[in-house]
Amino acid sequence: MKSIELRKQFINFFKSKKHKLTPSSSIVVSDDPTLLFVNAGMNQFKDIFLGNSDPTNFRVVNSQKCLRVSGKHNDLEEVGHDTYHHTMFEMLGNWSFGDYFKKEAIYFAWEFLTKELQIPEERLCVSFFQGDVKDNLLEDDETKNIWTNIIARDKLVPGSKKDNFWEMGKIGPCGPCTEIHIDLRSDIERSKTPTQSLINKDHPEVIEIWNIVFIEFNRKEDNSLESLPNKHVDTGMGFERLCMVMQNKKSTYDTDIFLDLIEKVSNISGVNYRDKESTDIAIRVVVDHVRAIVFSISDGQFPGNNGAGYVIRRILRRAVRYGYTYLNIKEPFLYQLVPLLGNQFQSIFPEIQSQISLIQDVIKEEERAFFNTLGKGIDLINNLINSLKKSRQVIDGSNVFELYDTYGFPPDLTALILKEQGLSYNQSQFNACMEKQKNRSRSASEILLGDWIQVNDSSIDGFVGYDSYMVDDAILIKYRKIEIKGEKKFHLVFNKTPFYPQGGGQIGDSGFIYADSENSDNIDPLFVLDTKKENNIIIHVVQKMHWKLDKTPFFSTGLTLKIDINKRKLTSRNHSATHLLHHILRIVFGNHIEQRGSYVSHDYFRFDFTHYEKINNQDLIKIENEINSFIVQGIPFDEFRDLSIKEAKNMGAIALFGEKYGDLVRVVKFGDSIELCGGTHVINTSEIGIVKIVSESSIASGVRRIEVLTSLGAINFLNKISVDLEEAQTILKTSGSIIPALKKIIIKNKELIDIANNAEKNELHNLILDLEKDVKDIGDCKVLLKELDISIPNMKNICFSFIEKYDNALLALATNTGNKAIINIALSKSLVKNKNLNASHIVNQVSKHINGRGGGQPFFAVASGVSSSDFSKVFSEIENLIKGL
Repeated sequence: MKSIELRKQFINFFKSKKHKLTPSSSIVVSDDPTLLFVNAGMNQFKDIFLGNSDPTNFRVVNSQKCLRVSGKHNDLEEVGHDTYHHTMFEMLGNWSFGDYFKKEAIYFAWEFLTKELQIPEERLCVSFFQGDVKDNLLEDDETKNIWTNIIARDKLVPGSKKDNFWEMGKIGPCGPCTEIHIDLRSDIERSKTPTQSLINKDHPEVIEIWNIVFIEFNRKEDNSLESLPNKHVDTGMGFERLCMVMQNKKSTYDTDIFLDLIEKVSNISGVNYRDKESTDIAIRVVVDHVRAIVFSISDGQFPGNNGAGYVIRRILRRAVRYGYTYLNIKEPFLYQLVPLLGNQFQSIFPEIQSQISLIQDVIKEEERAFFNTLGKGIDLINNLINSLKKSRQVIDGSNVFELYDTYGFPPDLTALILKEQGLSYNQSQFNACMEKQKNRSRSASEILLGDWIQVNDSSIDGFVGYDSYMVDDAILIKYRKIEIKGEKKFHLVFNKTPFYPQGGGQIGDSGFIYADSENSDNIDPLFVLDTKKENNIIIHVVQKMHWKLDKTPFFSTGLTLKIDINKRKLTSRNHSATHLLHHILRIVFGNHIEQRGSYVSHDYFRFDFTHYEKINNQDLIKIENEINSFIVQGIPFDEFRDLSIKEAKNMGAIALFGEKYGDLVRVVKFGDSIELCGGTHVINTSEIGIVKIVSESSIASGVRRIEVLTSLGAINFLNKISVDLEEAQTILKTSGSIIPALKKIIIKNKELIDIANNAEKNELHNLILDLEKDVKDIGDCKVLLKELDISIPNMKNICFSFIEKYDNALLALATNTGNKAIINIALSKSLVKNKNLNASHIVNQVSKHINGRGGGQPFFAVASGVSSSDFSKVFSEIENLIKGL
């Protein structure tokens, strides 16, 4: 059965059981601080499990894009080395939100596997939760008893908390689970060793295919469990593993999901799959990792230097490194696999097909950059080998860590290169350096979330700030203590709030919380630093807490919440301006322009969008003028709340890339500019005042960024320019345009530079003539060893002058500049070829005398180190080297 048919059969089965198909959420998590990526099908339903929101449908089915490369659920190191682990995978799932529970979930699963798919019952085994003393949880007898009505008791295997208690992370919804395992071994092997003894033992042919989780607890920060308001069912079946079963394969990589990708990689590399284990692993790593990369980029997460972006960059570099090392691929190749994925998933995940060019461009640019890094890294390793090979067999782990940390060079590739030279590196030293880095990173970014403390049980209405800057009857619902980078803060949640939470690119509001004047005893207000959204709950971030939250009686009465109105107005002006910019960009350049992110604050805004080339100044002026034309026309703001997605699209509203929309949406309209948006806006474009574009740049291949000032920010910017121009006029002694005066200065400056250069050339020429007398004949080489007091560029010019004049010249020139010592080594090319000399090796060898290091090409290399008053040891070592030839 083909994969596309199997997925459809699963969905249709649960539709027949009154489940509603819901789309997969983005693989990138935007509103949950405990996760970077969706790691299970239940992530998008976390609010429902926690009781923070009500389900639209009580029975749901879908196929969810998942990524497991960090945190508690991390399969990265197993990928490629076995036959069934993956980074990116599809999770087929069916959910019940307070509807059916254990019995129905178990019977549904069994019916689908044994009746719909006709999987032989004798190959299936089941595990259930055996209980856990530490968590004070008893054995799941209910689940065991349900299964005994379906299968023989000897098919039931009790499982530990590790295997049969599912948790999405360190904190959050969790519960006992029952897993269905399948035995794919031959009949003879099954008769020798019973399936039950191999459950959860990492046997490649006895694997879990379906996990049925009974969500009934919430794991708190102190590691305790609390019961959830309702009991839910969350099931997950690995689509790739199910395809392996139904296509009678021993590996998920042998299914039709991966075959085209494997064939393409084989064609690119010229390496046949199944030739040998090392290349097979490499090919599996590549085809797995490219899926993770492509799905993440298609959902808006580009490779970057931190957070989720760094994870994607790491996966991409890992794939490139396997291709480079084991498949001998020396140029970008991953991007060539994107069209295959776009075509394969067009019916279920069309976002890939619609962005193929962008995804390919981003991947290709990342590959090109890393191939450069690989080349530089190999040069550095070779230099390290040459400088240390004679003195030791084991290289310091700190050197290997520096290659990894500074240049992104993988330590396992370093180990491979060292092994070929009969060397190794000190693993414990490397691990110590890595641990120090992790500790630094952890302390810099760690967020410690305390448990929520419930104050009131009132219902939560959420954001009411479209219509008011203040509410005077808010009720505190709950609060928690947090710690970020060692700094303590508080999170407060109210039944309603005028504070806009960060989202859609717009920053969160700040402002004040006032106590009821009759009960507050003149308590100072709380300052709200920021407002964020977490799992559909609006959180007010407070740093200084001088209220006794657990004792003050006025929390049962109304509190006044008031935002910083000026900040909100400025932010709203910028947000409305982003809509105008988006609209004008599409008019000027076409509908290929799509928003790829934004940042909207009270100070300025930036807007990221898809476009294939730099925008010239003339077009930027045109865009700016068009937006300002919109502003001065005074176009009124119009909004439509609680529209269905279908109604919004019929209006022509543009959905923003990467945003998650519910069943009901808000449409924002300024004339012909129509977008889905939850942000705050001006009532009329005239409130924006003026727009000034301050920069345009590239942030990724095919993605550009425009930064803009509006309102007071734009006025201040233009005023500063005006002041600078007036000062320039004063300096240039002109009352009109400064351009003619600047042109005269530039011409005069060029003339002076030419005069200075000619003088410097003459001086350099004379110096070269003088240095001729210092050239020594050592063997059959012309050798110049000299400390000079000249500029670094001129020292290089001297080197090249001599090696061009003589075909047997070796120069070692040194100078001190500032607090640094610089050494140049230059060799005539015939010495490099005939004497097997290498300037890069020599400079690394002698740089120890200045506590430095260097590198370069075989005929010319440079080292820098600590300023030296005596270069005699450098010159002496080089002279001895020449005499030894």
